[in-house]
Order: sequence, then C-alpha cells, then structure tokens
Amino acid sequence: MDPVRNPFAPGAGSQPPELAGREDIVRSADTALQRILIGKPAQSQMLLGLRGVGKTVLLNKIEQIAEEHGYFTSFIEAPEDRKLVDLLYPKIHQVLRKLSLVEAAKAATHGALRALRSFAGAFKISVGDFEVSVDPDPGVADSGNLEYDITELFLKVGEAAKAAGTGWTLLIDEVQYLEAEELGALIVAIHRINQKALPVLLFGAGLPAIAALSGDAKSYAERLFIFPKIDALSAADAANAILQPIEEEGESIDTDTLDRIVLFTKGYPYFLQEWGYQVWNASEQSPISVDCIEAAQAEALRRLDEGFFKVRIDRLTPKEKEYVIAMARLGVGPYRSSDVADVLGEKLTTLGPRRAQIIAKGMIYSPAHGDIAFTVPMFDEYLKRHWILE
Repeated sequence: MDPVRNPFAPGAGSQPPELAGREDIVRSADTALQRILIGKPAQSQMLLGLRGVGKTVLLNKIEQIAEEHGYFTSFIEAPEDRKLVDLLYPKIHQVLRKLSLVEAAKAATHGALRALRSFAGAFKISVGDFEVSVDPDPGVADSGNLEYDITELFLKVGEAAKAAGTGWTLLIDEVQYLEAEELGALIVAIHRINQKALPVLLFGAGLPAIAALSGDAKSYAERLFIFPKIDALSAADAANAILQPIEEEGESIDTDTLDRIVLFTKGYPYFLQEWGYQVWNASEQSPISVDCIEAAQAEALRRLDEGFFKVRIDRLTPKEKEYVIAMARLGVGPYRSSDVADVLGEKLTTLGPRRAQIIAKGMIYSPAHGDIAFTVPMFDEYLKRHWILE
C-alpha cells in the first residue's frame, strides 16, 4: 500500500491520527482551562505513566487546547543536566513580550518584566538573546530562595495575564528530572496562584514516581494536582487506534490481523503506532491481511530494538546493565529488590547506590516499597532477545 498515505506516526511525542482511550483526560484538561478563564478554581494536572504511553502526546494536545482558548503557553522538557530557572527564563520572557502588546496589560507586564530581570540576576541566569531591557525591581523575586522567587515571579505573570483577559499555561515534560527543590518551588507557586485566583495552570508529565515525589516535596500537592494515570489502552481502544486511521484512508484491515497487533503491542500506544506503520507498508493491498504480519512484526521489532530500546540501554554503565539484565532474568516484573540481589549474588545493601543511579536515569522505578519495575514497557523482552543467552 502507498507509504505516502500511511496514517501512522511512530516517534517520540508524534501526534497519532487517533487519540483513542484518552478522551476523559483531554476533557478534564479542557474543563480546567475553561474554568480558570472565568475565574473559577481548577486543579493543575500531572500525567503519570511509563515510557511510550503517550504522555508527551497528551501534553501537546493540552497545549493546543489551551491556545484555542486564548492562553499563552510555555512548553518545557526538563533534562537531567539543566536547572529549572534556566529553562523558565526564556519561556516567561516570550510570554511577557506577547502580553506587553495588550494595551490593558502594559503596566502589569512591565512589573512582571522587572521581576523577571530581578530573578535573572538572583540566579545568575545567562539570558543570551532574551535580555530584559528594564531595570530590576529591588526586593521582588531576587532573594535567591527558589521557592520564594518563583512564587513571586509566577504571581507577576498571572497578574499580567489576568489584566490581558487571558491566562498562562505552563507545560513541563519529564518532570521526574527536576530536583526536589525545583518541584517543591513549583508546587508552592501554584498553591499561591490558586489562593490569588490568577489564570495560571501547570500541566506536567513524568514517570509514575512523580506522585510520591510531589507529596514528599509538599504535603498539600495532592490537593493542588490531579494525577491521571496514563497506561496501556484497553483491547477495544487499542484496536480502534489501529482501525480508525486505516478506515479514514478508505482502506480496511481484517479482524485476525487487528487482534494480533493488539496482542503483540499489549495496548501500548507507541508500539501500536509502530506496528500499524509496518503492517500498512508490508501489505500490498486492502484489506490488510495476516499474510503480512510476520514481515511487519520483524521490521517493527528491528526498529524498536535499534531505536526505542537501544538508546536507553546505552545510557547505562556495565554494572547498571548487569542489574537490569538480572531483573529480566526473573521474568515479568515488578521484581523484589532482594530477588535481584540474589540473582547477582550480592548483598541488597551494597546494590542500593547502583539501583538509585538507574532510577535517577529513568530506567526503573519503585511501584511499592521493596519492589522495582522497568519504566519502559516490554524492556524485559528486549533484554532477553539481545542480552540474555539461554
């Protein structure tokens, strides 16, 4: 079939043709955005899930909805090697420049720009092309205390947005890479924003441990945020994610092929896009039949192994690789940390630092005390294919 017309979009954060099974999350975000604009309270959200379940896709969708409602938006991906203040500065500068064009918001925006200048000075931010051409505002957002200063800065941005008759939506991907101090400062800022009824919302996305990290940072985080769990799709939604895009192209797929794709992918959105992409390309004509499934699966696994999985195993040291391979030897997770220690023939206490490093790299997480699991779906199967010799 014509590869140019292939409707599927495998890739990190790529918008799939059909957001199957996520309607409730999208609707909840849309409602919150609309409530804030009319002065009614709404909770910010933290989307939690494993790799490849579509968290980034959802953040992009929420950003689109926010912009349709007239919000100014800022999208940040939190890397492991940069500070939050360095990421926030240029984004807030861009928002304030846009707000400064609104006549009713000029005074409030000027005050926010002065606060931003103070903030940059307090944290020695390299501003580059985003230098603010106003004087700092002494005593505002310049204490050097991240919690106090981010809160004051967000309040100033919220006041400017309110004066302009609009709102500001901050979206942060990979929240698990924020430092505890940074996450705590964001939570405090959103708490104060809520108290002042300003039109600012935060939507974050990260690995499942974020809920616990947020609670550790500030005890009231659970009242400020909704924590939707983004998981594999149900069998019906997974089938629809494949079927609907094909039918929208005027083509069809037989039931047996569809069932096998759902089985192979276990309903994980990233894998569904990859398998859908491959069966389309492997099929000579419509309806897509089971005759092409073996070729499609081989190509899908090759691409996943060389891309999605390999980039993650390559981030680990030899000793860290030993640890995750030991996990895979135990079968399907979650795994007891003590069992992994037994496989490695080492004491549980001596493995603690290594385990912590792998968690810090976002490869594993602890779903319950004493348990560990992979953050990447089907990673154990990849390790068995390439790293475990039976």
